[in-house]
Amino acid sequence: MHVPVSPHSGPPSLPDTEHPVVLFDGVCNLCNAAVNFIIDHDHEAVFRFAPLQSETGRRLTGRCGLENEDTIILVENGRCHVRSAAALRIARRLGGAWTLLTILLAVPLPIRDAAYRFVARNRFRWFGKCDTCRMPTPDLKSRFLAYDAV
Repeated sequence: MHVPVSPHSGPPSLPDTEHPVVLFDGVCNLCNAAVNFIIDHDHEAVFRFAPLQSETGRRLTGRCGLENEDTIILVENGRCHVRSAAALRIARRLGGAWTLLTILLAVPLPIRDAAYRFVARNRFRWFGKCDTCRMPTPDLKSRFLAYDAV
């Protein structure tokens, strides 16, 4: 699912950025593991990241019209993609064998998102929760927008 944002839909339109931005739950161990996975497989360093709890994350979700969302969000080319659509678009951008996951786009969105929501509902029970958002290492700091001006 994507959420198009235009000047006519309420929130201001999102600027097209050079890099797609992944918004994630910064206190979720599964989400932090997903960010680590993306970083490890993003050989071109295309993606930028921000925890949903950060000022940058709140500002971008607000611009998407998605306040209080507790899911992965991909902001790409002025559009917001959530849940399974975001995850599959990220996989496609990672290249290599990960692009094969985009075959799952053939599965109807309600079914994909139902599976996504099932995992999301149970993620803290299965993977745990942190007390604070992750802090990037100095060499990764430039990829985290919560620590850069946006």
